[in-house]
Amino acid sequence: MKYTRALAFALLAGATIVTSGCAVIRGQESVGAYVDDTAITTAVKAKFVEDKSVDAGAIKVETLNGTVALSGFAKSNAEKAQAEFIARNTKGVREVRNNLTVRP
Repeated sequence: MKYTRALAFALLAGATIVTSGCAVIRGQESVGAYVDDTAITTAVKAKFVEDKSVDAGAIKVETLNGTVALSGFAKSNAEKAQAEFIARNTKGVREVRNNLTVRP
């Protein structure tokens, strides 16, 4: 179980880095800010994986300059609220934009 969690976190971190694109090349932020944003995104996703009430696979997390944008689908208003709560209480997050859609 311990190794599974470590492996899941490593895969999640790797996927985040690969799929986040390179905002530095696009001129949106500095290298340091990009690294910080990637760390925030990874931390939020890891917390989603740990929380059984949030479907981490259905929620996309993007971070730009400390602002976290949540998009995708939630199964209930409670899941939507919990995802926002987790994101807001992650170190380095300045603002959360919760664009989750509740799917019946």
